[in-house]
Amino acid sequence: MEVERVQAIASLSAAANDIPAEFVRPEHEQPGFTTYRGPAPEIPVVDLAGEADRGALATRVAAAAREWGIFQVVNHGIPAEVVRELQRVGKAFFELPPEEKEKYASKPGSTEGYGTKLQKDLEGKKAWVDFLFHNIWPPATINYAFWPKIPPEYRKANEEYRKYLGILVKKILIMLSKGLGLEDHVLMQSVGGQNLEYLLKINYYPPCPRPDLALGVVSHTDMSAITILVPNDVPGLQVFKDDQWFDVKHIPNAIIVHIGDQIEILSNGFYKSVLHRTTVNKEKARMSWPVFCSPPPEMEIGPLPQLVSDETPTKYKTKMYKDYAYCKLNKLPQ
Repeated sequence: MEVERVQAIASLSAAANDIPAEFVRPEHEQPGFTTYRGPAPEIPVVDLAGEADRGALATRVAAAAREWGIFQVVNHGIPAEVVRELQRVGKAFFELPPEEKEKYASKPGSTEGYGTKLQKDLEGKKAWVDFLFHNIWPPATINYAFWPKIPPEYRKANEEYRKYLGILVKKILIMLSKGLGLEDHVLMQSVGGQNLEYLLKINYYPPCPRPDLALGVVSHTDMSAITILVPNDVPGLQVFKDDQWFDVKHIPNAIIVHIGDQIEILSNGFYKSVLHRTTVNKEKARMSWPVFCSPPPEMEIGPLPQLVSDETPTKYKTKMYKDYAYCKLNKLPQ
């Protein structure tokens, strides 16, 4: 059965200056009603090169992870040209003819591939986004059948980005460990060490005639350990805090770090998995490149024993990551 992609629907909708009913969110989700319009607090920005005291830097990262569950990092060590090339080849893929993109269409039972809808919406609504998923680490998880062959530089750009990304992820997990009063290696080891899996998603949000009514991605927390996100310059990420939806300010060359469910569980709730969503733009396509850094499927995740006591009893069950993911994707009780 042929799947209708949002990119194609957007072209028809632009001419009609309207969107199909299945993309109109319920009023309590519509950005036009629910986005905070007053002076908004800005999510924390951490300069990884601007603090000589590593302990003070870890304290800042930990505070951001505890209070917000999200922060932006600058001077993160990933060269600007590496990020630009990642963005260029991803954008080039979504500019290909439909028949070329469909060669990478996701298969039933697989998270990888080109697609339009990931989860079932209980109200039958759809999100205004197309996407491409594929694993980029470790080597044993990579299936190059889902890596576009056009443009020809696609593989090199993604492999180069992954190399620098691995260094950044390790730095962040070390700082989060320090923030819990643990040894540097504890969190990294607890989410899989060198077997931590990196799943890249490219989100493509076409221009939308009614951005006040639609969402690119509905509100959710990431089931990863952490998510590292590169946006383009079109705003759209929103964070829920203090019972309000706030826009995340775009900072050129910054990378956004989300705390995911697995770090919240391991920290026994000390760190918070961020509730977020994505809005869309009337004039421009928004794109983002999140990498979900998640434990291997068979790894057991639960509150770290060092963080559990009579005063801080365990708040979460211990289970294999694959079981957690299955329950979350299928909206089952955890």
